Amino acid sequence: MRSPSERAFAANADARSWRSSPLHDPTRDWPQTNCYVDLWIEALHARGMQPEAMLGFTATLDFEGDQFTFFKPPLEDIETLYGFAVRELALYDDTENHVAEQVARARLVMIEADAFFLPDTRGVSYGLEHSKTTIGVNRIDPAARTIDYFHNDGFFRADGADYDGLIAFGADDSRQDLPPYAEIVKADFPELAPDAMRRAARAQFTRHLTRMPRRNPIEAFAQRLPELIERIGARNPEFFHKFAFNTLRQLGANFELMSSFLAYVGEGDEFKREIETSRTISAGAKSLQFLLARAVMRRKAVGLDAPLAALCEAHDALSSGLAQQDGLVRLAS
Repeated sequence: MRSPSERAFAANADARSWRSSPLHDPTRDWPQTNCYVDLWIEALHARGMQPEAMLGFTATLDFEGDQFTFFKPPLEDIETLYGFAVRELALYDDTENHVAEQVARARLVMIEADAFFLPDTRGVSYGLEHSKTTIGVNRIDPAARTIDYFHNDGFFRADGADYDGLIAFGADDSRQDLPPYAEIVKADFPELAPDAMRRAARAQFTRHLTRMPRRNPIEAFAQRLPELIERIGARNPEFFHKFAFNTLRQLGANFELMSSFLAYVGEGDEFKREIETSRTISAGAKSLQFLLARAVMRRKAVGLDAPLAALCEAHDALSSGLAQQDGLVRLAS
């Protein structure tokens, strides 16, 4: 096994003094989005890169019948913008050995983990419940039993028993049998220069706009919501938080990220109206979350029609506004 190396993916990252990306500012509607996107935001931020550039995928959010899309940046977008090739990592030996090998090659290891062992989830999952999430391992020291990792809105360290829990899969018969899914992030190609990155991000966004759902996804959610409320109301109270995460947080966070993307790629006030409308959807989803909690307690979809209608109208306005943007139309033609 290789010894710990200073050639980390983000060599200067320090869990003790980490400052998160502005995209995770606590004043935002959704300081956290989902584990995969948040991880990329912080990993790119650690390399001094612009995470806003990858956010064009926010145009494709849909309602999937029981949840909004768990949105992720396409890997081809990541490779084009930042030069990172992402490849699956097969875990056929102890997790510890594989991670140490790849980290020593200055690669980020993105691996499914149990939040039960992640100190940054204290008060939510840490030591309380087992739940799947994705972390990005930047350093590992098997001798000291420490892992430094990106997760959610920051950069953290796990050690001791938490370290053991995170690397639980292995060849030994006494260890976890099912290997977690893992990927490696390799800096194989050069990052685009700032102007070229902005142009490429606009081109990617234009392509994603052609893949927007034909039906307003918020309207589809609204039609299904009474049935979902009845189902959720029959479950324990904690279940609501899982439902809200996969519906209103994904909806609101997606469009708050879109507003940041449009501010990044736009020139002057080019996307001013669309940015404001994206933020309206973000804030509206946050407000609706509190109303929805009350509706679930009563097991009745009361008081939701007006805010849902406002969100539907905002989404229609945003879609129409983007479709009429001359700069994007010319790029698409």
